[in-house]
Amino acid sequence: MDISPDQVQRALLALAAFVVSVSVHEFGHAFVADRLGDRLPRTQGRLTLSPLAHIDLIGTIVMPLVGALLPGGYPLIAWGKPVQTNPRNYTARLSRRVGHMLVSLAGPAMNLLLAIAVSIVFVVLGRSGHLSPTVAAVLLRYVLALNLVLMFFNLIPLPPLDGGAVLAAILPESLQFIPRALERYGMILFFILFLSGVLAVFMRPAYALIGIWSDALRRSVAA
Repeated sequence: MDISPDQVQRALLALAAFVVSVSVHEFGHAFVADRLGDRLPRTQGRLTLSPLAHIDLIGTIVMPLVGALLPGGYPLIAWGKPVQTNPRNYTARLSRRVGHMLVSLAGPAMNLLLAIAVSIVFVVLGRSGHLSPTVAAVLLRYVLALNLVLMFFNLIPLPPLDGGAVLAAILPESLQFIPRALERYGMILFFILFLSGVLAVFMRPAYALIGIWSDALRRSVAA
């Protein structure tokens, strides 16, 4: 397989964006858990935005880099180092399920905040005349799009994704057997959805939002 310099450049840009996005995502989990009274992420050094605390060598570096160099573009399978939490340490004002849901939602919320921050930078640079086509492509394709994809993907209600904790929190006690069963067979179900193409259906809203959001940013700069 021949790899051109352009492919290497795109792969490195994609890797850098993924490392930053994953670090922000995992920091969100650690920060909210810490605010709820769980000091475990703090003692493990996860209460930081430094990528060194959040990257997994295989999932955050090797898989994205190899996937980005392969035909077809950015990899669909990649991950960061999960933040370990102890729900028993959460404040007594919240149930463990609600606390766990808030911690889980913090990751996707941070990806949304990063997408908003990138959008602000895009508009400021564009209206000041300092937005080159290269920078625009990096901000939209490698940061904005990636973070919106990560947000939607992690909200799929299937453990071990963050959406699994949300599902467990909103279901009544009589239906808790559902998230427990999903947690037991979550990875098997995930690969079934992935290989069958059903996962792509779940992600359609993300791709639609990316198109609308990107077009709105371009119009705001061109106006």
